[in-house]
Amino acid sequence: DIYFLKMKNKSEINLLDFIPIHHIEWKENPETNLIILIKPKLENSFLKQHLLPLLKNPNFRINLDAYGSKVWKLIDGRRNIMQIADILKESYGKVVEPVYDRVGKFMMSLEKHKFITYMD
Repeated sequence: DIYFLKMKNKSEINLLDFIPIHHIEWKENPETNLIILIKPKLENSFLKQHLLPLLKNPNFRINLDAYGSKVWKLIDGRRNIMQIADILKESYGKVVEPVYDRVGKFMMSLEKHKFITYMD
């Protein structure tokens, strides 16, 4: 199960209890209402100083689909992952099943790429 993460002290924590928060810049496309994540191409200060002026666009733009955009909009610093998944299921029904697996994997991917972080 992806829901439980083993900690160093052998205890388990439930991923669905985590409260995600946005960690990068983003915007909503006014025509489609889909989310665009904006991630800087360069994070190293030396590279930013020397290479950034040479780049046509200093950022990656990651376009989320309807489900990803809905999840992103539900991240508000108050809802945990289970609550977000439940709302997604209410909105889209069986098409998003298995909803906890899908949302859990999506959140782990967002966290891995540093698009979100979790509240303490």
